[in-house]
Amino acid sequence: MAEDNYSAEEQALLLQFIRETIAAKLQHRPAPFEPDLGEKLTREGSCFVTLHSTSGRLRGCIGNIMAYEPLGKNIAHNALNAAFRDPRFPPLSEDELTDITLELSILTPMRHIDSPDEFEIGRHGIVMNCRGRSAVFLPQVAPEQGWDKKTTLRHLCLKANLPHDAWQLPDAKFQIFEAIVFSEKQ
Repeated sequence: MAEDNYSAEEQALLLQFIRETIAAKLQHRPAPFEPDLGEKLTREGSCFVTLHSTSGRLRGCIGNIMAYEPLGKNIAHNALNAAFRDPRFPPLSEDELTDITLELSILTPMRHIDSPDEFEIGRHGIVMNCRGRSAVFLPQVAPEQGWDKKTTLRHLCLKANLPHDAWQLPDAKFQIFEAIVFSEKQ
């Protein structure tokens, strides 16, 4: 579960596991074994795996906000999805593997909020559902972009392919979550 603390050694092992999982797929060899972190990887959990180019640009990011499988398996699945199945980017090539940095966001369970006023920039990730559409931002997105709360909510609407002010509609519903985030560039 995301409330767990991860030591620097555990963080390094998880990032290495992600990199080796991607490399194994590129090199057509068996996937690596999950690191042994006790119950942390065997309990249901959810995560996002993000790939950045050396210039800092997004190169892939896929995950899920709801837990449905053990966290270790979720990390492996999202590593492969971020590298090879993000529809915004071509599949990662073997030449690119050494030129990316990895980031892992392990999520807490989501909780409903009555108003976007309860959403805190930099602390919470946010999910908006409105008129049959939805969008999500991880907690680190708004601070990385330099967005305030209103700007974040506007971008959330645009990401959901809704008007920029749809967050103010009565049928807009919100959920928040937190994340433990670590990367190779720390």
